[in-house]
Order: sequence, then C-alpha cells, then structure tokens
Amino acid sequence: MTDKANYQRIATEEAWATRELLDGYARILEDGSYDDPGFVSLWGHYAGNLTDRPLFIRSRLPDLGELRIRDMDDTGIARQILLLTSPGVQVFDRDTAVGLARDSNDQLAEAVDRHPDRYTGLAAFAPQDPAGAALEIERAVGALGMKGAIVNSHTHGEYLDDPKFYPIFEACAHLDVPLYLHPQTPPRAMIAPFLDRGLDGAIFGFAVETGLHLLRIIVSGVFDRFPGLRIVVGHLGEGLPFWLYRLDYMHAAGMRANRYRTIEPLQSKISEYMRRNVYVTSSGVPWAPSIMLCQQVLGVYRVLYAMDYPYEFVPEEVAMSDALPISDADKRKFFQTNAETVFGL
Repeated sequence: MTDKANYQRIATEEAWATRELLDGYARILEDGSYDDPGFVSLWGHYAGNLTDRPLFIRSRLPDLGELRIRDMDDTGIARQILLLTSPGVQVFDRDTAVGLARDSNDQLAEAVDRHPDRYTGLAAFAPQDPAGAALEIERAVGALGMKGAIVNSHTHGEYLDDPKFYPIFEACAHLDVPLYLHPQTPPRAMIAPFLDRGLDGAIFGFAVETGLHLLRIIVSGVFDRFPGLRIVVGHLGEGLPFWLYRLDYMHAAGMRANRYRTIEPLQSKISEYMRRNVYVTSSGVPWAPSIMLCQQVLGVYRVLYAMDYPYEFVPEEVAMSDALPISDADKRKFFQTNAETVFGL
C-alpha cells in the first residue's frame, strides 16, 4: 500500500485468540456443558462452518505473526490494540476461566515483546472471580506491560454494574488504564426475538446488549463511585451517541417522578458521563455520517479508529476512513493521537 498519510493508523479493536481458547469453545460445544443459545449460535457457526469468512477468521485469530502483520502492512495499519475475542473466557466455569485468562495474557505479552512496534495488548480476566480478576489486571498491567483490560460484556447473564464486580473497576481506575467493553451475544433472558430472525450477532444483537450494559453501568452510579474510570466501547458507542438527548430527557423525567425506587439520582447527566468517562471506536462502522456524529456529540478527542479485524477485514474500508471530510488535525486525532492518549502508548 502506498501511504502518504501524515498519521499512523492505530486500530483499536482487533481480535485474537489462543488455540487453547478455541479448543475450549469446541469442547463445550461438543459436550453441551454450556448450552447458552447465543454462544451456540456464534461459535457453532465460526467453529465449524467451512465457508470463506469463518475459515479466514479461524486462520487469523490465533496468528500473531506473519499473516496478521502482512494484512496490517497491506492496509496501512501501523499498530493493533489486541483484545481477546468474544466471548473470551466468560463462558467457562470459574477455574477454567481463570487459567485461560492468565495463559492468554502470558501469550499475548510474548507476542508484544516480539513485535513491540506493531502490537499493544489488553488484559483478559475472569469476571467469574472478581477479586482474582482485579489481581490479574494488576499483574498484566504491572508485570506484562498491558495497556488496559478487555471484558466481553455479560458473564453468564450478569452485568458489571452489580457491586460484586466493583473490584474490576477499582483496579482499572487505580492503575489508570481503560476497560474495553466489547460485545457478545445477548444472554438467554433476552435473545429469543433476536435469534429467530438472525439478529443476535454483530448485525444488531451485539449493539443492543452492549449498549444496555454500558447504560446499566452509567445509571447505576459506577462513574460517581469511580470518577476516574475510563471505558472504551466499539462500533461507535453501540448506538448510544445517537440517543443522548432522549436518554438525558427520559432519565431526568424518571428521576423527577421517582418511578424506579431502586435507582438513585446521578451527579451528572448520562451525556456528561459519555463525554467524560467513555471513548468510542469506529470498529465495523467506517461510515462518515456516524463517525462525524460521534465527533460532534462526544468531542473529537473521544472517537478512535478501529477496523474490527479479522471479523471485518475489508481493505477498502481503510480508504473510506482516510477520506473523512474532516480537518487533517482531527483526522490525526482519530487515527493516532487519541489512541496514544487513551492507551498510554
């Protein structure tokens, strides 16, 4: 690729997986020990389908060497921020999840050491063990050099706004590293109307489920308790930036009416937390109107470039983002300097 851009392209939501993790998915699919319909739909497809896209994804997820770097070079990507693929370790029992998370962090750190100019790692952890998760984040950041942590949304239908998960937020806030909130398929309690029309995955279910998760975190007062906490969310905020006015209005109306007695008032508006504590990436949405809307309502320092490799690997989409009708200075923020700031590069 001939590249005359005056910025580096840092792709901030790029998936990878250990072979042990993929083997684990295959095992629980085969023995039925985790019969969650979303997981079966997602990895039942990717683990066994022989069409071009699943084959490509299965070949690229565990590769942190020649194939991935060649794809990066061919599309002008200078650096990838690497996240353990969805649903990560969160579908396993506690002990298995803890072991897989620790092992994946060790393997990722080795890959970053081999290619320090091309890769940056985020730490996986097992929410099934919140106190242990905090310790693993501390180990991965302090000893392995990770630049944040990755959680693939709900864990067995549970969300991080439950106070039992607060050690995870406390660790990220104390270490001053971001937590990337990445999607997975909706949990059993909400998936049925998505699944029967093929809408449970990236087409829509991911956004609904993860947008809900982020809203739960906000309205539960997590950012009042941990004001320095930073959360990164992909796919341009899973639709929430579009809804900011209505979210503020209806949340305030509900508070005035004391409609939900379990919900305490917040110190700020939902939109203010989105502008202060949340960053969004363009993973899978290389569409100028949506990117520019997010820059307008959240601020140009809050929107980061991402490709969503290898799930969305369309080289032409890089050119689409390069062609954004914004200033050169804001384009450099979008592709490079915002990521350097958020992830401490």
